[in-house]
Amino acid sequence: MSARNPGISLDLEYISKIKVNTQTVLKRAQHIQGQKIPTKQWQAAWLLKAVTCIDLTTLAGDDTPSNIQRLCLKAIQPVEYKLLKKMDMHDKEVTTAAVCVYPSRVADAAKLLEAAKSTLPVASVATGFPAGQTPLETRLQEVRMAVADGATEIDIVINRTLALTGQWEAMFDEIRQFRMVCGNAHMKTILAVGELGTFTNVYKASMVAMMAGSDFIKTSTGKEAINATYSVAIVMARAIRNYYLFTGYKVGFKPAGGIRTAQECLVWLNLIKEELGNDWLCPHLFRLGASSLLTDIERQLYHHVTGQYAAYDELPMA
Repeated sequence: MSARNPGISLDLEYISKIKVNTQTVLKRAQHIQGQKIPTKQWQAAWLLKAVTCIDLTTLAGDDTPSNIQRLCLKAIQPVEYKLLKKMDMHDKEVTTAAVCVYPSRVADAAKLLEAAKSTLPVASVATGFPAGQTPLETRLQEVRMAVADGATEIDIVINRTLALTGQWEAMFDEIRQFRMVCGNAHMKTILAVGELGTFTNVYKASMVAMMAGSDFIKTSTGKEAINATYSVAIVMARAIRNYYLFTGYKVGFKPAGGIRTAQECLVWLNLIKEELGNDWLCPHLFRLGASSLLTDIERQLYHHVTGQYAAYDELPMA
């Protein structure tokens, strides 16, 4: 990942003055969606880039060690070797960016990846995911346990109540505590944007999270009614850009929830390129939180190579 964001002091005066123009954001999002996306070999190249930015995720109530094994094996070899060979990419070590699991499955994932001699990071959700409504000490202990079990990335969730009631100092203090117990693990902060109400709240929450030391800001848990949208992404990207201008630290961005098709992920890549620039088009600063997206990307790559679409059962999860 990129250099750690150490965070800065909370600037409540700046936070209080933030206002986001909703119509301008919506217009910009419409423009991004209307842009042409790459085709043919350029599309294939962008899709392979997207694969390397995926946090391959399973966050289901019925996760078992065998599910985690399939997830890890797919993350190590996300695209069939024969397809990579046809594209002359078989020796480029194409993997996903990380695997993302519940804290109780971190040890399984770390053990499997170690046995496979893979250095792929294990990311764990934590801090009372997805609602963030458990007691603070319980949330802190969850981070400690995930790190102890081998997680090198922690996806925390904010307490939305604090954001909705304007308790920015309390939110800042909680995130700082999470950052402290993450130790050397990188911290991604989930804002649950679908529950924040306004773009202004999204921008404020983004800035407070970065001031508190988040290495990434992430849109959603994937469990809300509204998850990653292009308009929210623009608001968060502008916050990241401004934070970089203020501090010189680059904070990563991770959309998650509802990103299922190759076409959608191409729009996401273009949005990041337009809003943040090429520096952010890498796994160190951009992640896609997804579970089913990889299957569709692989189908599109299969079509690029063979001229035909594979049936879904021809390209299983692992």
